[in-house]
Amino acid sequence: MTEAMLIGLMREAAWVGLVIAAPILGVALVVGLLIGLVQALTSIQELTLTFVPKMLAIMVMFWATLGFMAQGLVGFFQNTIIGLVAGG
Repeated sequence: MTEAMLIGLMREAAWVGLVIAAPILGVALVVGLLIGLVQALTSIQELTLTFVPKMLAIMVMFWATLGFMAQGLVGFFQNTIIGLVAGG
């Protein structure tokens, strides 16, 4: 394996990781912004008010996108990793 192949593999792995994590991170960002806005408007500074809804939203989005994430990882391994291991 050459250095260019290794860099390409790492770049593709990072891209797959970013694509897989993007829906969950996006939901966490939106929910965090909405809760922060509500806290700023109502002057309620309760820590659990930010934590619980964000965790619930992340869990719901995780379960909703679990198939998409699994497809992405399986595709990456079948198309890239297994080919490198089998083909050399």
